Amino acid sequence: MNEKKSKSRLIAISAPSGAGKTTVCKLLAERNLGIRISVSATTRPPRKNESDGDDYHFLSKQEFQQKIENGDFIEFERVHGNLYGTLKSVVQELLDQGYFILFDIDVNGAISIKNYDPNAILIFLRPPSIEELRRRLQDRGADSESEIEKRLERLPDEYEKSKFFDYDIVNDNLINTIQEIEKIIFNNKM
Repeated sequence: MNEKKSKSRLIAISAPSGAGKTTVCKLLAERNLGIRISVSATTRPPRKNESDGDDYHFLSKQEFQQKIENGDFIEFERVHGNLYGTLKSVVQELLDQGYFILFDIDVNGAISIKNYDPNAILIFLRPPSIEELRRRLQDRGADSESEIEKRLERLPDEYEKSKFFDYDIVNDNLINTIQEIEKIIFNNKM
């Protein structure tokens, strides 16, 4: 990353589904008092153990569409048949409180965050291998085999777009990955 770049408080972390971005983001926020996760809005139904406002803001398709029309999103995307978006109000509230804001977001959303704030830091998490990614997706038990295949079909596009990211990290050891991202964040303090 260019050292002359202005410092940012927005950090977008993207990865193929199952590569560990949600786990990484949660651990970063737990370990660091100055980091908060931007809670995205989505039209997908909650998974077991997910709650509204903590994991996502779960909206109906009509509510989501109304927010699009009102210009309430920094970015939004259709991913795996559902809508996901970042609400301006959520981001502004966290910025006003002085936090670094983590975005657990797909590659297109991350690029939109960079367009919103050119100084945003984009970090791409890569699984150690496609076989390991497939195993992780199967082990989490949240998706059918056809859904897993649909997620894996996105890999070429996600890997291609990773070239627009500031950092590309292989998530083969969770603790090492966390420490590497902490160095990136805190070397970019304002």
